[in-house]
Amino acid sequence: MKFTETKIPGVYVVEIERLEDVRGFFARTWDEKEATERGLEGRMVQCSTGFNREAGTLRGMHFQTSPHTEAKVVRCTRGAIYDVVLDLRPDSPMYTKWITYELTGDNHREMYIPKGCAHGYQTLSDSTEVLYMMSEYFHPDASSGVRYDDPAFNIGWPETATRVISERDRNWPDWKTV
Repeated sequence: MKFTETKIPGVYVVEIERLEDVRGFFARTWDEKEATERGLEGRMVQCSTGFNREAGTLRGMHFQTSPHTEAKVVRCTRGAIYDVVLDLRPDSPMYTKWITYELTGDNHREMYIPKGCAHGYQTLSDSTEVLYMMSEYFHPDASSGVRYDDPAFNIGWPETATRVISERDRNWPDWKTV
């Protein structure tokens, strides 16, 4: 596995190393030991899948509050997503800044997202599936988010004729009031 740190400290693009032969390939998609050797949260306790029917589906920006903050590893297993990580750690030099990467079922890239960052994505193709691994169990009372179009962040999302988004994600309060 190849870990490449992004401009947001602690956020990594993870690329698998494929062992290929006539059958196809085999690759590790997560290794606790390799992660912890880099100072990352290596233990993932929960795994979830999100399926999205339509291109333009937007999910985010989500995080869990203390004491249930979580690190995540996100991978697109089918289709393609415009993946966004937003740094909400007040002590970070990139506080309130965001980055994007395209994750696809073909490029096999993953994003490692540390505690204190919000995550979201917009699908770039129909029938997109996303795999999440989390370091903390889901706690509904700690589930939180910021609005995808909050002017405090000015996240640059892809233009789309149709945007599918939940009422909850559409109605998070302005960051100033969070």
